Amino acid sequence: MYMNFSSRKPHSAAKWAAIALGTVLLASGASAQDNHSVAATSGLFVLFLVLAAAAYIYTALAMQTIAEKTNTENSWMAWVPIVNIILLLNIAKKPMWWILLLFIPLVNAVVIIMVWMAVAEARNKPSWWGILLIVPLVGMIVPGYLAWSD
Repeated sequence: MYMNFSSRKPHSAAKWAAIALGTVLLASGASAQDNHSVAATSGLFVLFLVLAAAAYIYTALAMQTIAEKTNTENSWMAWVPIVNIILLLNIAKKPMWWILLLFIPLVNAVVIIMVWMAVAEARNKPSWWGILLIVPLVGMIVPGYLAWSD
């Protein structure tokens, strides 16, 4: 059965929108088991967002402090996503083309460790502090230590 689009009625778009809305509402009602699971899921999502924002603020503050202590220009770049990588390369005194290496899987992990090792050396700390980035949870301490230790 073929539909003749030339004989459409003006209200057919509204009819299709109502059908789509009804389908979405039925599907969402069928997928939600109870209000407690929806509340728990949204609560976990909010917790995740808060933790992600806290981690971003912590890392940006640490990078800005490291840039100021190493007399690197434009320390404000620590707050801008993607641009903060340029700041990190400037602190580590690495060439800008290394940004391209960060797009290659597995290579990017090695490159970022090498960059953080150079950042540690720029702060007159042992370079093995950069290697600690691969250790879960300990890796979050590294930027703070390099920023706020004497």
